[in-house]
Amino acid sequence: MNDNDSAILQPKDWAAPKGYANGIVAEGRQVFISGQIGWNAKAELVSGDFVAQVEQALTNILAVLAEAGGEARHLTRLTWYLTDKAEYAARQKDIGGAYRRVIGRHFPAMSAVVVAGLLEPGAKVEIEATAVIPPSGPAPARA
Repeated sequence: MNDNDSAILQPKDWAAPKGYANGIVAEGRQVFISGQIGWNAKAELVSGDFVAQVEQALTNILAVLAEAGGEARHLTRLTWYLTDKAEYAARQKDIGGAYRRVIGRHFPAMSAVVVAGLLEPGAKVEIEATAVIPPSGPAPARA
């Protein structure tokens, strides 16, 4: 384990994944973050643009994680729900840029699922997250 109390799981003879980890082992407090979409604190979509919604959804994940005293480096899993596979595939470079602006170069285990639609009209992506904050990490915020 490293100073984050997590380690990447990568079988020796497997090709290295790009932009995600095949697995992560972590020890500490578990944080489960509901699916976040590209809306702001007033529950208004920030844009109709797919990448702008991705960036806002990731920003929202970090805001919720911060309430538990966590940071991007504590993310262990992201599950992406996408309404348009073709747009996701075509905009990989832009998505990667948005991801790095918000999360940095930390790549947890990830899955992407194409769905027929999301509950919020106009939402194009929803991302849920799991994080593990090491035992020595800060205490959760109090309401």
